[in-house]
Formats: sequence, structure tokens, C-alpha cells
Amino acid sequence: MREYIRHPSSIPVQLIKQEENTKDAFSGINTLNNVSLGGVSCFTTNPVEIGHFVIMKVDCIDPSFEIEGKVVWVKPSNDMFEVGIEFIATKEKLFLLRMVEQICHIEHYRTELLNNEGRDISIELAAKEWIEKHAKNFPAI
Repeated sequence: MREYIRHPSSIPVQLIKQEENTKDAFSGINTLNNVSLGGVSCFTTNPVEIGHFVIMKVDCIDPSFEIEGKVVWVKPSNDMFEVGIEFIATKEKLFLLRMVEQICHIEHYRTELLNNEGRDISIELAAKEWIEKHAKNFPAI
């Protein structure tokens, strides 16, 4: 079983730095990279300091999903930074994250179908097709 789930790098996320009495979004490009039960890695165009608390928000689903975390490592990667974020969450929130992961994969599948085959399908049909093709390979919690 894989510990990390590879995500399409086109899945955008918003990183919001939490400081006392303020929440500031990091401008620039932020994309999801890997997800594990304990956290994520994201690519961002802006440096983030180790130890900062952040909120990761996924807006490509409705309703959007938010989870809190702490930046535990940062690695320069070409003209971006790869940031490791450890989640601060309940088991229920982690279960919801698994659902978000699947929705992100299904949305990516829809985009690939449109770009590669010219098929513009509903989210429901995309979910059905993705589940038939890929759900058995999706790692269990």
C-alpha cells in the first residue's frame, strides 16, 4: 500500500497563512502534489516559513474544503517551492479529505477527457467512469 497518493499537479489549492488575528492568502500559484494521512505537499511560487500555521483550501469542489496544518519542511524546486504541511485535524476531517482527493481525481479525469477526446461529460458520469476504472487502485485509509 502506498503511503502517499499522487495527485494531478493541476489541482489548485489556496494556502492561507494564519497569524494572530489575521489570515493572509499566499498569492501566486499553489498546486497540490502528494497527500498522506498526516499531511500534504504543495508547490507554491512564494516561500513559506517552516513553523507557520496555514489553512489549505480546495476551491475546485463545491462546497470548498479547508483543513488546518503546520509547515514542517520547505524545499526549493526550480522556480517554485515544495512545502510539506502536517495536518491538524480530527479523524472526521481526514475522512472528508479522502473524499476531496477522489473528487479532485474525478475533476482531473473530466478535464483530460475534454482535452484529449473532446468529451464534455457531467461530474456524475465522470465519477461513474473514474470509479469503474480507478477506484480499485485508490489506496485505502
